[in-house]
Amino acid sequence: MKNTILSAILMVCVMVSGNAQSKKTEAKFSTQQIVADYLALKNALAKDDSNGAAKAGKALYSAFKTTNVKSINPKSKAEYLDIADDAKEHAEHIGANGGNIEHQREHFALLSKDINDLIKTFGAAKTLYQDSCPMYDGGKGAIWISETKEIKNPYYGSKMLTCGSMKKQL
Repeated sequence: MKNTILSAILMVCVMVSGNAQSKKTEAKFSTQQIVADYLALKNALAKDDSNGAAKAGKALYSAFKTTNVKSINPKSKAEYLDIADDAKEHAEHIGANGGNIEHQREHFALLSKDINDLIKTFGAAKTLYQDSCPMYDGGKGAIWISETKEIKNPYYGSKMLTCGSMKKQL
C-alpha cells in the first residue's frame, strides 16, 4: 500500500514538473520572423528582383503559417488571424509569380497594409518606418514598411528608387 501511494505521489510530481517545463518552453508570440521576411520581400522588389521577391514571399507565407498564436489573448488572436489570412494570400501570390514583378507589386501594396496593421497591433522588435509612394496605382498611392529612414521604393525599383517619403516611425 505504501509503495502504491509513493508511486502515485511520484507520478503526480513528474506530471506537474512536465507541465511546468512545457509552459516554460512554449514559444511566445512574436512578429519578428514575419517582419524579417516582409523586409526581405520589400528589398527584393526595390532591387527589381522578381525571383528574390518570390522566394521571400514563400518564406513570408511560411512564417505566417508557423507563427505560434497560443499565447495571444482571444480578442487579439482573432485580429491576428484576420490580418494573417489576408496577408498569407498576398504572400502566396507574390511567391507564385516570380517573373511577373508588376503583379507582385500589386499584391505587395495590399500586403503592406496588412503588415502595417500587424505592427500597429502587436508591435515589432525593432524600429521601423512607414513610407509612402504617392504616385503608385495611378496616383492613389501606397505605403510600405522599411527598416531604414532612407527611401528605397519597392513599387518602382530602379525607375524611381528614391521617390517617396517617410510618413512615420513605428
